[in-house]
Amino acid sequence: LPGEVVVVDTRESKRNAPWGELLSTAARARGARGAVIDGLVRDVKKIVELGFPVIAAGIKPVDSRGRGMVIDYNVPVKCGGVRVSPGDLIVADFDGVLAVPASAVEEAVRRATDKVSRENSSRMELMQGAYLRDVYNKYGVL
Repeated sequence: LPGEVVVVDTRESKRNAPWGELLSTAARARGARGAVIDGLVRDVKKIVELGFPVIAAGIKPVDSRGRGMVIDYNVPVKCGGVRVSPGDLIVADFDGVLAVPASAVEEAVRRATDKVSRENSSRMELMQGAYLRDVYNKYGVL
């Protein structure tokens, strides 16, 4: 669905790469924002060219035909050791992936916004030559 992130539970299998260029193309065409796969992916150069964000445990050029099967979809899964349910907020970047339960999104966004504000203030003062200790004591973040 538009705006959603695909989260795939492979039970951390390394037998095959169930996600590749064609699934990325289909998901993107339907408005998905990205995919998080707790297993392997293939066709990485094509996925990058497509501009569709995919985070996975690794890369393998072997598709899933005869090596894996879809058991269910749009149900709670365990991805990277974390329970993820439909409707949860998924945030990902080069540092990692965060799954926020739907019931905690408002509080998580409030806390994250507050921390970013304190980090921005810390950065500004550090750029002006303030001492790290003083900035940390004032804002409580590094």
